[in-house]
Amino acid sequence: MKLALKERRAEPAPGGRRDNREGLKAALGRAPVVAAVDLGASKVACFIMKPDGVRREDRTLTTCGVGYVQSRGIRGGSIVDMDEAAQAIAQAVERAETVAGVNVSGVTVTTAGGQLASHRVAAQVSLGARPITDADLGRCIGQALATLRLQGRRAIHLRPIAWAVDGQKGVKDPRAMFGRALGLELLVVSMNEGMLQTLGHCVERAHLSFEGVVAAPFASALAALEEDEMDLGSICIDMGGGSTSVAVYSQGSLVHVDSLAVGGSHVTQDVARGLSTSIAGAERIKTLHGSAIASANEDREMIEAPPRGDDPGAGPVVAPRSLLKGIIAPRVEETLELLRERLKASGAPLEPGAGIVLTGGASQLAGVREVAVRVFDRPVRLGRPRRVPHLADAASGPAFCSAAGVLQRAAFGPREAGPKVLQEARQGASIDPRANVVAKAAAWLRDNL
Repeated sequence: MKLALKERRAEPAPGGRRDNREGLKAALGRAPVVAAVDLGASKVACFIMKPDGVRREDRTLTTCGVGYVQSRGIRGGSIVDMDEAAQAIAQAVERAETVAGVNVSGVTVTTAGGQLASHRVAAQVSLGARPITDADLGRCIGQALATLRLQGRRAIHLRPIAWAVDGQKGVKDPRAMFGRALGLELLVVSMNEGMLQTLGHCVERAHLSFEGVVAAPFASALAALEEDEMDLGSICIDMGGGSTSVAVYSQGSLVHVDSLAVGGSHVTQDVARGLSTSIAGAERIKTLHGSAIASANEDREMIEAPPRGDDPGAGPVVAPRSLLKGIIAPRVEETLELLRERLKASGAPLEPGAGIVLTGGASQLAGVREVAVRVFDRPVRLGRPRRVPHLADAASGPAFCSAAGVLQRAAFGPREAGPKVLQEARQGASIDPRANVVAKAAAWLRDNL
């Protein structure tokens, strides 16, 4: 038996070397379990995907575990209680692990907190008489970044908007092309550095490894937008509990990201104040009877809300439904109008026919779509995680787009910044030339074999 083994090793079958190379490529490219945590002001959700959950034929995903809990320790998109937030993360991940039957060691977090903002920078470098390489792309991106000063902020995404070779714009991948000058327009998405460090520390207190952060509107756009919408132009508005954020696409590229610290929880607080009820009662009334537009007979229709406090003799708060609408509508309209003005002031390239896709839990409130149509004067639709068709109804709505988008990004990209030399910078990490040589070699083999 041993002799036979020696003979087989000494005389590889024809094509064996190629098979070995393919096996090495498969081993190096085998993805680990991916876990995404959506850290919101109203809920903390965890989606887990195994490597076999990626279907490249139709570019769909299958999650093996989903878990979510009510958010704690988070307000307005920021962590205000480290212990509470860490416990909520741990519980959401534990629930997803129980369903998936796997243990998760690290998570990628998606959030709209941290004062998300984006910056567009441009650069141009001279080229030699040879094909354009990764080094040229890295040199051009480095020059663009040298013009940007992020005081107290950390870059979390580096997204090329468009390359240009000798003035020819719209180049998607200039590698192997020839020219005398390489130009670039780059989008840098950043967040508050202190918030990023707090976020990482919070995940570690949940006994998990912090594998990076993804801007919530970017992740939601990946999950909810069709390819045509990205190419023709689209505005994805993620309406969460503590914030409202936006991602703008033009000609297939992400061109702008912004956020407002106003969300669905602010509407709930307005209802609680206006009806003199509790936060829990206001959330229930908003969900069951709330609307941002007028409806028939709302002056005659009465609603009941529980009173504040624990007085057993206090009766319920009774008010006409029109009063509820009068509280909700101004806040929703004001938020969307403020976002519209921010988009105008940003100078972001908005395509004339770009439609709007609403995601996030607050977008499910009745009448929000109609208000958005009136405010933006554009077609508006409600987005869902289109690439994860098997999700149960409870986890397939607009509120779960950002978690699904993190999985889609892990499976299909987009890769950050293009050249491999800047891959490590996508989470804001510095490029360390002393980094693990074996890991760098494995990455090179995976990309080039």
